[in-house]
Amino acid sequence: MPNPARKVSAHFVVKNAAQAIEFYKNAFGAEEIFRMTDPSDGRVGHAELRFGETLMMLADEYPDFGALSPDTIGGSPVTFRVDTGSTDEALAQALSAGATLLRPAADQSFGERLAQVLDPYGHRWMLSQTIEQVSPEEMQRRWNEGGLA
Repeated sequence: MPNPARKVSAHFVVKNAAQAIEFYKNAFGAEEIFRMTDPSDGRVGHAELRFGETLMMLADEYPDFGALSPDTIGGSPVTFRVDTGSTDEALAQALSAGATLLRPAADQSFGERLAQVLDPYGHRWMLSQTIEQVSPEEMQRRWNEGGLA
């Protein structure tokens, strides 16, 4: 039997990683753990950022390794989710740091207050705050009766 995964971490690629690191610090309170800079051209070859309890890795584009940013490939199907104490405060902080509003903050029928932003590097971020504990059965009932919002 294969060894089950113990942890999953995101490794995302951006253009201008050094600038992106500063954005993530300002927008989401990320902490930079370390970075390795390519001695040949100054690109960030690998950086580690801590977002609360989550460790995420980040690098500049390296097309020769298939490491391409959303800007290069025309967007990303992935949305990063940030659990917050206050969606409205997190949204204001992200917008102040330079994020673009995709969805304004709104209460959802499944017990969360959500907003969505796009960072300057092509990645989408869902900002979430739990406002009500809702069972899976109740979520389905509410969806059946009129949608998710």
